[in-house]
Amino acid sequence: MFQSWTWLTFLHWRYPPDQIRRLLPRQLALDTFDGSAWVGLTPFLLKGLRAPFTPALPWISHFPEMNVRTYVRGPDGEPGVWFFTLEAARLAAVAGARLAYGLPYRWTRMRVQRGSETVEYASSRRWPFGSGDARIRVEIGEPIETSELDRFLTARFRLYTILLGRLGFAQIEHEPWPLRSGRLIRLAQNVVQASGVPEPLGEPILLYSPSIDVSVGRVQLVG
Repeated sequence: MFQSWTWLTFLHWRYPPDQIRRLLPRQLALDTFDGSAWVGLTPFLLKGLRAPFTPALPWISHFPEMNVRTYVRGPDGEPGVWFFTLEAARLAAVAGARLAYGLPYRWTRMRVQRGSETVEYASSRRWPFGSGDARIRVEIGEPIETSELDRFLTARFRLYTILLGRLGFAQIEHEPWPLRSGRLIRLAQNVVQASGVPEPLGEPILLYSPSIDVSVGRVQLVG
């Protein structure tokens, strides 16, 4: 699948490794940085969703999305992402991704609004996907030189999933993230803890990216 991720904010919190390791499939190893596990809340606007050799369709190919994620290594040691939830505002996309990728997508009401210097996200899960709400407002900063931690949190080129009862992965391809700094103006959320992760504590690390083009491969089963 091809798509663009636009107006994307990374919010990341440190966690004790044992709190997150117990939430992972046994085939995956927790990937840590500076002795900590990291959990991210990442809202953005998805555009141009399409399969190979097909055009992006109006409306269905353009919608807000948000995920809760952590960082892992597969049986071959390859780093990647494990998703605790992916919230999306298109029911057809939710159904298709759950079926084809085994990912824990949930249907939500969500909007993304970009101002001249700010971006704002609002999300609320729809029935029957339980409760989970977020209100986030960010002041967008200047381009930054990426640190080792920035790259650990963003440069991930594989997603892991459980499909048909087996561990699988899909390769993700994109250019290096064009990252900016940012300042958190508002954060009110319970999506992280509504996804089975302990409530985050303290101020998150914040990174912002204006846009990136992405391709996601088919799932390859390994477990």
